Amino acid sequence: MPVSSKTSHLQPGDLLFQGEAGGVLAGSVIRRAWRSAREAVLAPHVLESPTGRRVYDNRHTRLTKWLNDGVPPAQVADWAGNSVPVLLATYARCVEGQLPDLKRRLEAAGDLPESPDAG
Repeated sequence: MPVSSKTSHLQPGDLLFQGEAGGVLAGSVIRRAWRSAREAVLAPHVLESPTGRRVYDNRHTRLTKWLNDGVPPAQVADWAGNSVPVLLATYARCVEGQLPDLKRRLEAAGDLPESPDAG
């Protein structure tokens, strides 16, 4: 659905960028534009890194960051348009650095189990 000339606001279903026939841009067009933009603005060492090599890598980076920042998986899944099982199947291995905070929260609540060697 093309953007109306009477409004400058996109409506649900509108495309910000359209293909030649007015539909969705071809993946090859998006990939070429992404590659050109990265080459134009990134330092060589960043350009050669895997981060952001594909447009979809940005999604992975964002979802992983939200999970590592402690955003509940149900919320991240909702924002991503995924189910929690799909989200966790993909990103559970990427979550890190939360154990110290989790231990502090459990200790504060008195719910941390005794260590086996604490006898």
